[in-house]
Amino acid sequence: MSLLKASSLFVRLNQTARLSTCKLPTAPPKAPEAKDVTPQNALFDQVTHTGQAWDQADYRLARFNDETKTVNPNIAANLVAETPLIASHDRIVKCDGGHPALGHPAVFINLDKPGTHACGYCGQRFYNSHTTSQAQLSIHHIEV
Repeated sequence: MSLLKASSLFVRLNQTARLSTCKLPTAPPKAPEAKDVTPQNALFDQVTHTGQAWDQADYRLARFNDETKTVNPNIAANLVAETPLIASHDRIVKCDGGHPALGHPAVFINLDKPGTHACGYCGQRFYNSHTTSQAQLSIHHIEV
């Protein structure tokens, strides 16, 4: 037997041995058919930041066969709502995101109307302390 034939035989035997020892993927558990899911027995997964939740028969859950769906509980709207309001004595305020390198383009916000005025980029809220009373802080304006 030539050296070339012997080495190719060794390679084939080695590949066969490797194939027999590797684990083959198992089929994921079968999801119920859509016709079998009713409002009474529907099991919904975790709600995302956009309000989406799918029942167990939804085809979009195929993306999560290998691991569970991870949902970030820190929704941006909730985090922005937690930032304190900024009071101003001026009629117009400038918002640039708070940092020259990490902020956003400068926006000038008119505070003439009573209530809070949010920056369209970062959501920071401002109010004029002369025109807005404590009861009017629940009025919200978004400046774009």
